[in-house]
Amino acid sequence: MAEQAPTAPFARATAIASDGFARTLGTRATSVETDRVVVEMPYAEHLGVERIHGGAISALVDVAATAAFWAHPQLTVTARGATVDFTIHFLRLAVQVDLLAEAVVRRRGGTLCTGDVSVRDRDGAEVAVARVTYKLSR
Repeated sequence: MAEQAPTAPFARATAIASDGFARTLGTRATSVETDRVVVEMPYAEHLGVERIHGGAISALVDVAATAAFWAHPQLTVTARGATVDFTIHFLRLAVQVDLLAEAVVRRRGGTLCTGDVSVRDRDGAEVAVARVTYKLSR
């Protein structure tokens, strides 16, 4: 069986941050490099009246981490993945602010990957931190 060609570098990671469910959040990737992605989520009232709902922040974490796991130039078009688990710690309220999530892959294993996500507001105050496990079959 012939090996499939890699996807255009980071195309899938960029798409993950803005397509499908991510579109509901209003997210987009602002920086994509191997094993590191920054995703922004501008404040919108549907994310929570005044303060941003923890579920929206959790979804931002999942989008950013997933994009980071896909930010690898050797992934092929046949690769598949899914979030296995994540733990999130909310550190402060996010009140009517744009958020940035920086996701970094800590380890790529055979099929399981682990990464960390830091969610900050535009002033740099950390709103949440998370550890994410992801299954990625190449």
